[in-house]
Amino acid sequence: MPVKPEDCADTQAVRTEIDRVDELLVDLLAERWGFVDRMWQLKQEQSQEASVPWRNREVIERVRARATDKAMPPEMAEALWRQIIGWGIQYQEERLRDDKED
Repeated sequence: MPVKPEDCADTQAVRTEIDRVDELLVDLLAERWGFVDRMWQLKQEQSQEASVPWRNREVIERVRARATDKAMPPEMAEALWRQIIGWGIQYQEERLRDDKED
């Protein structure tokens, strides 16, 4: 069972938990990236653009709401997700462009 922040008695315990959470975050982001990679292939098959503005807004709104529910600053969550979404769009644009050149 995960340790709660208030259960950490010293800075080393906090650092250990931060490291544990960081590993989980990387694992989840890698899983998400697999779906981003698959998305460009589907968009290519359907002749779609990499960026879908309505979907980007929908994701940001959902992330902000989730952050608020979890007592995390929604502005921080939005900034992180805008970066994640931006990387995904850039990656898809490059793959779609490269695929057209082949």
